[in-house]
Amino acid sequence: MITTEHLIIYPATQEQMEAFILAETNQELKQAYIEMLEGAIQNRSQWDWYAIWMIELKDGTHIGDLCFKGLTSDGISEIGYGIQNAYQRHGYATEAVKAVLGWAFAHNEVTAIEAEATTDNIVSQKVLAKCGFIANGQVGEEGPRYTCKQDIH
Repeated sequence: MITTEHLIIYPATQEQMEAFILAETNQELKQAYIEMLEGAIQNRSQWDWYAIWMIELKDGTHIGDLCFKGLTSDGISEIGYGIQNAYQRHGYATEAVKAVLGWAFAHNEVTAIEAEATTDNIVSQKVLAKCGFIANGQVGEEGPRYTCKQDIH
């Protein structure tokens, strides 16, 4: 569990992930969450690198989630995140991403964290920039890719 000024961030248990998936109405997100759960179950020793991480305000209000998409043998992981509309533009995404970057880079084997943001998602691009990500010239499924290196933190 990670605690910040405003947030509590933690990897969900299998039961929490199953309930989260059942409650999700967006089919694209539901499928992504199912894939996260499957990855976590298949890689139980690396649960935190596959699980859905819950983002809550300190009063327990769920405001979003994030995930790592595994950890490669060369120490690279990709992060994805989302904050519910009602809680956007309060700095929570930046606060959450900075916090989990600190957690990730506390693991000596981690060399870089990558992310993608669609070209029209300027807000997410700003979050990435504030957190030390730099465009790396590659394009992934969701748009341009960004990298944050261990030496920045």
